Amino acid sequence: MKGNKKIKAGLFRKYLLVTISIILASFVFLGGALLLLVSKLWMEEKMELLSENAVNVAQSTSNTLQNDFSDGVNLVSVKLICNTLMQTSSAIDADIFIVNHEGYVVFCKDNLQSNLSLYTGNCMVHSNHKISPETLKTALDSVMGYMGDLDGALEGVNFIVSAPVKAGNKTVGVVYATQPVLDGLAPYVSGIFRMFFWAALLALILAFLIVYLVSYKMTKPLREMSQAAKQYALGDFSKRIPVSKSLFMDSDEIEELVIAFNSMAQALATLEMSRRSFVSNVSHELKTPMTTIGGFIDGILDGTIDPSKQKQYLRVVSDEIKRLSRLVTGMLNMSKLEAGELDINPVSFDISEMLFKTLLGFEQIIDKKNIEIKGLDSIGNNPVTADKDMINQVVYNLIDNAVKFTPEGGYIEVSSKADAEKIIVKIRNSGKGIPAEEIDKIFERFYKIDKSRSFDVKGAGMGLYLCKTIIELHGGQIIARSNQGEFAEFIFQLPL
Repeated sequence: MKGNKKIKAGLFRKYLLVTISIILASFVFLGGALLLLVSKLWMEEKMELLSENAVNVAQSTSNTLQNDFSDGVNLVSVKLICNTLMQTSSAIDADIFIVNHEGYVVFCKDNLQSNLSLYTGNCMVHSNHKISPETLKTALDSVMGYMGDLDGALEGVNFIVSAPVKAGNKTVGVVYATQPVLDGLAPYVSGIFRMFFWAALLALILAFLIVYLVSYKMTKPLREMSQAAKQYALGDFSKRIPVSKSLFMDSDEIEELVIAFNSMAQALATLEMSRRSFVSNVSHELKTPMTTIGGFIDGILDGTIDPSKQKQYLRVVSDEIKRLSRLVTGMLNMSKLEAGELDINPVSFDISEMLFKTLLGFEQIIDKKNIEIKGLDSIGNNPVTADKDMINQVVYNLIDNAVKFTPEGGYIEVSSKADAEKIIVKIRNSGKGIPAEEIDKIFERFYKIDKSRSFDVKGAGMGLYLCKTIIELHGGQIIARSNQGEFAEFIFQLPL
């Protein structure tokens, strides 16, 4: 449970934090890009509005002026110009004024009182404004727009638009329309930011809930696998992870991992059952001959066994020692085969002769059980190139099984035939046969048929596994067929 919490607090938390961080970073980037875009559009709109009004004021002033600007202007014209400046400035929330060729302000909205009478003296707001000749020179030619402080006349950064005022064919002054950037931009951007912030916060909360649920669902199989792995480490292979379909697709990597994990668990469970069966079988196979050997030797040593029968019992001891040797050799060969350490040494030999000699080695048991041997008189010479010792072990194991499982008075039939590419060997014996539900399992490691009789039938469940491994190592194939209650047949083929 501690490991389960660690997985939950580790992978789940990391996945959640990374995903939320990515979403949050995306919102920040999107919000920044949106604010920049909105600010740019707002500034372009402000510059366009100031330009439009500056041109209108310049045109209105030009129409008002009938005489040369330097000769002076009558009082009515001054009031009209100042009134236009005041109304336009109020309409667009900007400061609009007109300067002469020397850069001094000559008309502004502050020259006009509320009763449309003119102030006497200089304007308190614009009296200190002085435009440099360089700045004024560029403004006399055409309409211009930029941001700055107008040679220090304005505080902070301002939108500045200039438009020349013409009287006849002569430029007599310049209209300046200014507006502080921050005074208008800050409230606008602040409003956009608040709207985006609340929308982003709501979206982030919704995204957090969705990511939390999806992350929990996606990491749930991993937590369950972690818990199951701890049970497997204790020898309990019963737990399986349920396979759940993904929310977004029919199959994904997590589902494939769960399926593979369950397959591994099933394989481990099967292997554990086989291991326990193998330990039980091997323990019995080792215990029986060792008990027999120990009993007979003790009987000979303490004189319990008559000296005239000692040779007979020593022969039994020799047979049991050979049986132990075969068992140990089989286990060593299986270990070498699985480790890939068993090398093939191919030689040419007659497999029909090998069948005959192997059957001859079981002559005493065959005669004792009155087993009929069929097929030897009809097989001819069939040479094959393979590892003779390995193939001899296969033939020996198959004939040994046939002799053990053939009832008294039954038969064993052998055959071998060759074509242009392979040689086929068949070994059939009468008897109970192999149950249909077990015929696909008999070549597995440590598997034994009829476990209820495992103490009566010698073997540790390694023989057929070794046969299959050796035949496949030679590039061949081995199969089993059976009619239950009639016969069992093993067929293997080897490339010539």
